[in-house]
Amino acid sequence: MILADFGTSYCKLQDLEQPGEEPRIIPTSKIDRKMRVTLATGHNGRRFTDHYVNELTALARGGESLIGKESYVLLDCGSRDIKFIQYEKGKLKDMGWNTECGASMGFTIELLERYYELDYNKMEVPDRTFSITCGVLGMSHIFDSITTGVSESEAVASFVKGIALNAYRFAGSPETLFLSGGLCANTLFVRSFPCKVITLGRFVLLKGLAETARQKGIKA
Repeated sequence: MILADFGTSYCKLQDLEQPGEEPRIIPTSKIDRKMRVTLATGHNGRRFTDHYVNELTALARGGESLIGKESYVLLDCGSRDIKFIQYEKGKLKDMGWNTECGASMGFTIELLERYYELDYNKMEVPDRTFSITCGVLGMSHIFDSITTGVSESEAVASFVKGIALNAYRFAGSPETLFLSGGLCANTLFVRSFPCKVITLGRFVLLKGLAETARQKGIKA
């Protein structure tokens, strides 16, 4: 049984028939367009399966399986958008999906790291921040700051902090936040949140697909 999370920049795949095998990460541009999988999620997922699962549903089921608490907030930061689910006393209380204030957030952060040859895991969280409402449009703050003499690394760090604060507010400003997605590996981003952050990695949606298959009795 092959599960797949077809993201904008990267696709995550896992074959449950191979016990112990780690999920694979493949750039979306290199995916075989004729591929067929058992279950899929992600904005391109419908093209590759007969069993498509909505991303919020996959996130919720993955969170339930991994977190093991009755009350929590789980935020997923992807390359293209951000989404969250909130549980209270074992029941789903709220959820949100934003492709506007989270537009190309993860993609932009990765692009900036490559362009300016930075290492987010070695950068400090800055005191200042930018008011960011969109990953793409927010880059103008970086360019404006650099022209005034601010270093490239400090300007980008302020941008990343602004993105994290925007995502934090979108998720309801919780005291503790569970985080999923590729940005879990970005130390600067994680430390920019003004709350306790527990990272779950980038395979939470795959976990949700596995839980969906179990609940519905779907087999390869």
